Amino acid sequence: MPAFKTLDDIGDVSGKRVLVRVDLNVPMKDGKVGDITRIERVAPTLIELSDRGAKVILLAHFGRPKNGPEPALSLAPIATATEAVLDRRVHFAADCIGPVAAAAVNAMAAGDILVLENTRFHKGEEANEPGFVAALAENGDLFVNDAFSAAHRAHASTEGLAHMLPAYAGRTMQAELVALEQGLGDPARPVVAIVGGAKVSTKIDLLMNLVGKVDALVIGGGMANTFLAARGTQVGKSLCEHDLAQTAKQIMTEAASAGCAIVLPVDAVVAREFKAGADNETVAIDSVPADAMILDVGPKTVETVTDRIDRAATLVWNGPLGAFEIAPFDAATVAAAKFAAAQTVDGRLISVAGGGDTVAALNHAGVADAFTYVSTAGGAFLEWMEGKVLPGVDALKKSG
Repeated sequence: MPAFKTLDDIGDVSGKRVLVRVDLNVPMKDGKVGDITRIERVAPTLIELSDRGAKVILLAHFGRPKNGPEPALSLAPIATATEAVLDRRVHFAADCIGPVAAAAVNAMAAGDILVLENTRFHKGEEANEPGFVAALAENGDLFVNDAFSAAHRAHASTEGLAHMLPAYAGRTMQAELVALEQGLGDPARPVVAIVGGAKVSTKIDLLMNLVGKVDALVIGGGMANTFLAARGTQVGKSLCEHDLAQTAKQIMTEAASAGCAIVLPVDAVVAREFKAGADNETVAIDSVPADAMILDVGPKTVETVTDRIDRAATLVWNGPLGAFEIAPFDAATVAAAKFAAAQTVDGRLISVAGGGDTVAALNHAGVADAFTYVSTAGGAFLEWMEGKVLPGVDALKKSG
């Protein structure tokens, strides 16, 4: 049983006012939504509650308004996009508290869906002010949090409401938490983590947490260069944080103590310039030319990585192995992703991935749908990987 309540525990909601925290912080261009992925993610929760007769009231933030309401950051156009995704009428109120919100909520019939205006138009949202939490709660009988991507923020609509109203996880939140439990909470072993990206400095906490939880840690991208340099390997003109050599050594020492194997590149694809189709060559990792940059790991390293995945029961992935945005430096990331996807489809691997670049890389490889779970949560996913308490999730568990 999960440590939090879900929609399965909510009982009869017909006619009840259900405040649902969702993530509608979507890309906008020329006043229109550019990507409906986040709306599609929360659609199952909204449709289920509506079909069960609830008055479904959406709470969300959009952007970072500085001094109260900003027309460019209104949720009105996003409410219109939500209506199109759900294929049912979605109402909109020009405030999330006070008389305007109350009037819109009072006008609702069972099954209606209403989007309240940007919660961040009020300073009490990010400050988690009790008075603002109470003002939000006045319009609800129950609280459903379906915004894992905002769960690392202790804001009024993500954390405060869970202490004031009976609180439940929506279907997206539920799926995310189950997947994360499979990934690192109580995973099937062996567990392999792939961590890539440009800089070690942005992922020190993540790496320190992982070495105590996984059986093997594959380090790729520019981060690997820092570890290689710390071991005395010359990395030419590659991106490298030489000032973090001691940190890299400490992480490798911690890994050794915890019985976690650190997997670094044994060969690399190098080039003199970073552009599509640049002249490149594959060299042993100890033979990187002084005037070249490492832009991808080589085929022998890919074999090592896929062998680790082949022997694993669980894979957690954050960050590409190389500069996947530009061919041919996407080859290693694509190969490893396709191998992991095939293992997952065969039922031999639980694969959990997340982070902006990771989602883009898996989509680029055409395998995102084949992974067990791909999180679009960004910062919340990273903080979970770092082992931090997520206030929005912790409040759900305490409410449960």
